Amino acid sequence: MGRRTLHDEFFKRAKAEGYHSRAAYKLKQIQESKGLIKRGDRVLDLGCAPGAWLQVAEELVGPEGRVVGIDLKPARGAFGAGVIHRVGDAFEESAESLMELAGGRFDVILSDMAPNTTGVNDHERSIALCQRVLELAIASLKPTGHLVMKVFEGGMYKDLLDSTAMCFAQVKGYKPKASRGVSREMYVIAKGYVPVGR
Repeated sequence: MGRRTLHDEFFKRAKAEGYHSRAAYKLKQIQESKGLIKRGDRVLDLGCAPGAWLQVAEELVGPEGRVVGIDLKPARGAFGAGVIHRVGDAFEESAESLMELAGGRFDVILSDMAPNTTGVNDHERSIALCQRVLELAIASLKPTGHLVMKVFEGGMYKDLLDSTAMCFAQVKGYKPKASRGVSREMYVIAKGYVPVGR
């Protein structure tokens, strides 16, 4: 069995290009493939620490956009005036408080959240995080807005896709090349939010 390569191509690129982690390239590849984030957008980043997705989102929305990040741990580094991040729990934060920080509903919601992996019920706990992300999306996303959320693959993965498809025009799984080959992580890409009963 080969050893897991910790300092791979994306780790080295992140260090050279000033990103807080290799995860920056996952969002960059999602954006290149799906084109979700536009200049001037309001973006919510759930599970934003250490801050690599905040950095990429800030680049994409430009100075006229707004990026709000929340995580149990603080994000690192300096950001522009359009980025607000704070320590908090996605299960305790209300959609209203997050929208207040952004100045309105979100165009795009991102979630790179994952449970602390123990090898026991990782998939189920990952699904629970995604269900909370969906709740926040339904309460705070603009009509036609987009959602990206990380999940660990397993038996409940198809049910998650089906429940997401109930309120989005297009839903697909996507694994960026920057994800480690051995990782069970997958990103659910949901485009075109369709509010129900709003």
